[in-house]
Amino acid sequence: MQRYFNSNDADILRSDLNQIYQWSLDWQMLFNVDKCTVLHMGYNNKEYDYKLGCNTIRSSATERDLGVVIDRTGKSSAQCILPARKANTVLGMIKRNINFKSKDVIVTLYTPPLHATLL
Repeated sequence: MQRYFNSNDADILRSDLNQIYQWSLDWQMLFNVDKCTVLHMGYNNKEYDYKLGCNTIRSSATERDLGVVIDRTGKSSAQCILPARKANTVLGMIKRNINFKSKDVIVTLYTPPLHATLL
């Protein structure tokens, strides 16, 4: 069963955010709105605006939480792209700066950076 998010649902979420914000004011535990983001999921998302108090919460196309990168489609493919890019950068630096390229030297130089980067 699919459920579509409409303007009534957005109003309910806004009301919940206002209640949470009011609670934080009452208990003097304010939110840092600069650290809050909205990740609009799905392709047909209308991307409603949300506020904490009088500050609008910023929107983001991707978010990283606990080391996991998620994009608006819900896939974590960016999670694989970032370490691969970093590993290729390290391998390119080794390739450009090493003149003596025997098999033993290359395996010795390539293995530790790849393990540290990809794990």
